[in-house]
Amino acid sequence: MAPGSSIVTVVPESDCVDHGLSEALSSIRLDGESTSKPSWAASLVNVGLSSLTGLNDLLECPVCTNSMRPPILQCPNGHTICSSCKHRVDNHCPTCRQELGNIRCLALEKVAESIQLPCKYQSLGCAEIHPYQNKLKHEELCRFRPYSCPYAGSECLIAGDVPMLVSHLINDHKVDLHEGCTFNHRYVKSNPYEVENATWMLTVFKCFGQHFCLHFEAFLLGMSPVYMAFLRFMGEESEARNFCYSLEVGGNGRKLTWQGTPRSIRDGHKKVRDSFDGLIIHRNMALFFSSGTRQELKLRVTGRIWKEQ
Repeated sequence: MAPGSSIVTVVPESDCVDHGLSEALSSIRLDGESTSKPSWAASLVNVGLSSLTGLNDLLECPVCTNSMRPPILQCPNGHTICSSCKHRVDNHCPTCRQELGNIRCLALEKVAESIQLPCKYQSLGCAEIHPYQNKLKHEELCRFRPYSCPYAGSECLIAGDVPMLVSHLINDHKVDLHEGCTFNHRYVKSNPYEVENATWMLTVFKCFGQHFCLHFEAFLLGMSPVYMAFLRFMGEESEARNFCYSLEVGGNGRKLTWQGTPRSIRDGHKKVRDSFDGLIIHRNMALFFSSGTRQELKLRVTGRIWKEQ
């Protein structure tokens, strides 16, 4: 091979590239003698928005629907799939059922490395544009990405912005909304020994123009039945750090107190609970606070939320 030359593996456009993108890809040129950035990389940046949308669709895996990162695999008929989904389809193309090998779609990988696309949360307010590879990493942490429903009593799949989720909690989960930064809640359970079947409780508070979720639940900590109360902030972690809260439970002249920073609802409910980041009350202590009859749980949890100066 002569110095300065190179071998280029060309994947036919009909095998690896959607016909609807031919206009966007017609300007692509591979120059084996150039050591600079390929000229088609710059031309892709200037194609129309509709073409970029088509490219984004082309880079979507048909199995997981996430954007594909190199290595991008293709079947003998040119249908593409991300490498992480290969085992999920038993090594067979989900489109034509041909057996998948280890053939890489080099042309599509080149496209993925060279284009810049807007964040997929652009419609929610994100104005950032990134090279494709950086775009995927950005979207995983984008502050405009939807929040998951914070309700812990069911596997709710609803996601959206904070105003939408507040409305969803009130209308669909029948959660109470309270205005103010102090609270005084009473939790009653007729059979405190059925810890694993205790009702999940959630109350939403609005103060300082923000929304907070107060959780109260029962679960087994190892072999010990416990109750736990904690607060989550409906927003980003960076904003949650601007607030503090305290919780107090007591009776018979005794009390337990907790002070902490609310966790963002970006952290899943189970993650917060399993980190024990809240007020934990062992059942024997809870029953002692409940007037000592041990036949019924009657806990009064008070607290307040304040803003750090």
